[in-house]
Amino acid sequence: MNSAIQLIAIDKRFGAVHANKDVNLDIARGTIHGIVGENGAGKSTLMSILYGFYEADSGEIRVGGRAVSIRSPADAIHVGIGMVHQHFMLVEPLSVVENVMLGAEGGPLLRKGEAKVKAELARLSRDYGLQIDVDATVGDLSVGLQQRVEILKALYRGADILILDEPTAVLTPAEADALFELLRALKTQGKTVILITHKLREIMAVTDRVSVMRRGEMVATLETTNTSPPELAELMVGRRVLLRVEKTERKPGAPLLEVSDLSVIDSRGVLRVANASFTIHAGEIVGIAGVSGNGQSELLEALAGMRQPVLGSIRFGGQEIALDRHNPHHMRQLGLLHVPEDRLRMGLVSAFPAFESAILGFSDEPRLGHGPILDHDRMVEDLTQKMEQYDVRPPAPRLKTSKFSGGNQQKIVLAREIERRPKVLLVGQPTRGVDIGAIEFIHRRLIALRDAGVGILLVSVELDEIMALSDRILTMCGGQITGERKASETTEQDLGLLMAGVTDEAA
Repeated sequence: MNSAIQLIAIDKRFGAVHANKDVNLDIARGTIHGIVGENGAGKSTLMSILYGFYEADSGEIRVGGRAVSIRSPADAIHVGIGMVHQHFMLVEPLSVVENVMLGAEGGPLLRKGEAKVKAELARLSRDYGLQIDVDATVGDLSVGLQQRVEILKALYRGADILILDEPTAVLTPAEADALFELLRALKTQGKTVILITHKLREIMAVTDRVSVMRRGEMVATLETTNTSPPELAELMVGRRVLLRVEKTERKPGAPLLEVSDLSVIDSRGVLRVANASFTIHAGEIVGIAGVSGNGQSELLEALAGMRQPVLGSIRFGGQEIALDRHNPHHMRQLGLLHVPEDRLRMGLVSAFPAFESAILGFSDEPRLGHGPILDHDRMVEDLTQKMEQYDVRPPAPRLKTSKFSGGNQQKIVLAREIERRPKVLLVGQPTRGVDIGAIEFIHRRLIALRDAGVGILLVSVELDEIMALSDRILTMCGGQITGERKASETTEQDLGLLMAGVTDEAA
């Protein structure tokens, strides 16, 4: 095999954490190679070593068969390695060409350097079909085009090997398809692509080979055509995982949450939700699909009482909510509970022991103490029971919240909210940063809650998750609800158009 990259016996520790354990990886030149693994499996650490963010404690890196020392991203770029990060490293007020030039100006005479960059970008655009206006302001470009600018930056710096970290996390389905076409074009031109993703469907669609990491070790490297999502999931977790969501058709019950012409502004006075209207019934899951940043977060916060609407009305159980009483405590008393999108910023206090995080918002319950004095033993006992029910690991209620993995932190939040028997549950990004085994568990819990008659409003950037869990799906773009579909009667392509603002009326 003609190797582009060889990682030989790479080992890396962070204190007591053994992040990479004697990892070996051989990536063929001119291929698309996927790397998958649960959170904490070591894949990001391994790629950070390859790109020079970290130095390995031991081991060797070879590029094109030659041993190299990579101590910084500059060293990585020098040997032909580029990286496109999940969160783009772009300066939005600057143009495309100015962003590409940053750090590679070519001397003090910027005008001369700019002409050279423009000529090279024109060539790269022709070769790879990128089609980007190099004079456009980056902040005016769609997320998909901004990602292309990042790829252009890497190619301009001479990258023959591209590392892409969760590249479709912020893309619509159509933008993701366009990215895959671009990756195939790069491969055709002899480039090597390393794709880090947790989406097994994408691995199957675009990669030639796939490597699986588990607990810091490389456990398998397979030809993609010779494997399957269930096999990859089992290799990632170490046990069989149910990838599909099993649910039966249900007839929704009475209206529980009725939202009419709701408008919400953010802290800067920008309109983030415009005239949203919808109803959540008992015993149904309504999903909101949309690229992150299109008003879903502000909508959830407004419904939970964390953000004041400027227009519209909210009815709960047939009674209109007076806006002067619209706050989280009042909504919880009515039976509307909330699993926030950002568990560490809004759902937990990382410095607290877990048993204290597990009562946030419910510390006034009589069973937990009298008046301002809380009974720690009762709190610990309460969480111990929930940890057993929700398979929280380790089952240590006195352990500091920050010491739990993302999946187990999420289980603590879910247990706190679900076990209070809500009438309506708002759920934001239920499986963000959660391992594939925990995803299976969380999905089963949400379906059981829906089958028990709870109305659920689900926000997720994972379109697969929205389609698998929801009975009805709303789409949002630019703060507006652009469409509604039955989950059983739509497709990713249909939803993708609505997420991009192509409404039924516009079509």
